[in-house]
Amino acid sequence: MAEPHPERVPVEREDKRGFLQKLAEFIHPGPDSRDELIETLADAEDNEVIGAESRVMLEGVLRMADMTAGDVMVAAPRMDLVNIDAPFDALLHLVIDTAHSRFPVYEGEKENIIGILLAKDLLKLQRAPGLNIRALLRPATFVPESKGLNDLLREFRGNRNHLAIVIDEFGRVAGLITIEDVLEQIVGEIEDEFDIAEDEGDIFGLADHTYRVSGDTPIERVAEAFGIVFDEEQLSEDFDTIGGLIAHEMGHVPKRGEHHAIGGFDFVVLHTKGGAVRWFKVSPARGSDAAD
Repeated sequence: MAEPHPERVPVEREDKRGFLQKLAEFIHPGPDSRDELIETLADAEDNEVIGAESRVMLEGVLRMADMTAGDVMVAAPRMDLVNIDAPFDALLHLVIDTAHSRFPVYEGEKENIIGILLAKDLLKLQRAPGLNIRALLRPATFVPESKGLNDLLREFRGNRNHLAIVIDEFGRVAGLITIEDVLEQIVGEIEDEFDIAEDEGDIFGLADHTYRVSGDTPIERVAEAFGIVFDEEQLSEDFDTIGGLIAHEMGHVPKRGEHHAIGGFDFVVLHTKGGAVRWFKVSPARGSDAAD
């Protein structure tokens, strides 16, 4: 009679490595640390085993393991927030000027985030003016500054939220983080609706008779488009773009919402990324600014 549960004999796996491969691994063992692994990736690129983009992405994955939400968040002072009591026209202008797809909504104090408004949901207010904006809010997700980016990316994918409010150790709003902020640590800067290829243009006329101007636009191009005459001092500095010129004259990297008048035109910062101005909104200056 056969035994009901015969003892299993462990099966030895065949080592398919050749002699030369075993010898190479003995002489040059694999990496024992993350830094060594990154050096190995660089060697693999040099030997054309992987491409440059693949190496950058793999390094991004490795480095992201040590990063937290606080490392890459948009700080609270730079957040674009929606007041629940703001009129529809004000909401619409905010969406157009910032071009975000999601906005934290607060009531009373800005610390009191009550939900997330999707820009596309504002279309429902146009169809039904009597609709209460509160009915359009999505639940807000809150994460601590210490939240690891690996865990956060897993949660973004799992709950289909693309934005989270970052809270500091005292429970105050420290900033916000999006799935794009996390993915950019792996793949680099993600081009969005503001990021138009250079050969497709850098100055665009808008319906309200203003203009959207890329911060990378050459100063000469701005001068030609708007008839601005820059003085020799402005043109003699070590920068070639309108963004560099305005940052120099302001004495700091401009932040979203700041403006600077040049040659009778007002340059308002629409969008910043990577410590530089990506887009300005340009219109004729008014009052005392027009005379500068």
